[in-house]
Amino acid sequence: MAYEAENITYSQKIFYYLLCHGALSDNDSNAGNLYRAYVEREEVMNLVKNQAQIADSRVERYGSTIYLMPDIDNKYLGYTKAELKQKICRSKATDKDYYLSQFIILTLMAEFYDGQGSTCKSREFLKLGELQNIVSEKLKAGAELESEREAEDSNIYTELYENVLDYKSMSEAYEALKSAEDSTKGKTKTTKEGLVSVICQFLEKQGLIVFVEEDEMIKTTPKLDNIMEYKILNKDNYARIMEALGVKDE
Repeated sequence: MAYEAENITYSQKIFYYLLCHGALSDNDSNAGNLYRAYVEREEVMNLVKNQAQIADSRVERYGSTIYLMPDIDNKYLGYTKAELKQKICRSKATDKDYYLSQFIILTLMAEFYDGQGSTCKSREFLKLGELQNIVSEKLKAGAELESEREAEDSNIYTELYENVLDYKSMSEAYEALKSAEDSTKGKTKTTKEGLVSVICQFLEKQGLIVFVEEDEMIKTTPKLDNIMEYKILNKDNYARIMEALGVKDE
């Protein structure tokens, strides 16, 4: 299939813009023409999507914003497990520490988005201390339920719950962290407060939240709102997330 040279040029500019910025909106200064070319020209859109596919990623439009979204195994546009460990976990982190960090992120998202009503967003801000308490409560409740299931029948437990979150290991990793009040180094990755703060700082760098450190306040960005609304919290994904967090459907 032959493409017009102008459309090829537009597609290359759009993909490069997405590589540099991660997103393209209709109100982006000096880039409105790129957004319109993607939306109004099917040939341009297909070319951009093809380039993304070659780069192990996807281009999706949610509302009035276009996003470049790396595939889960993309080692160049995304993060590997080892890289995430280094960035958000304490030194010499184990898999327990890594999965704990992911659980904290999952809990944060579940607190902001309940998947109900006309919009999935249920609150405007979350305090850092509140998030810590919620994480602690959910880990404790999950570990208790895990122990009950194991006591009922170990074979049945293994068969039915082998893919469920390992609350016991994550709880052990969380409780092994000190409180910032008991640490001479303050809020580091070796403290509960420090770990949650580092995770929030990381999410802020990805453009997903706004973390006001002096007020210990967390707010979401339009980018995260759009991704959660249009991509993550469809009916099946929402049910899976709630099940993982141990929330029963009433």
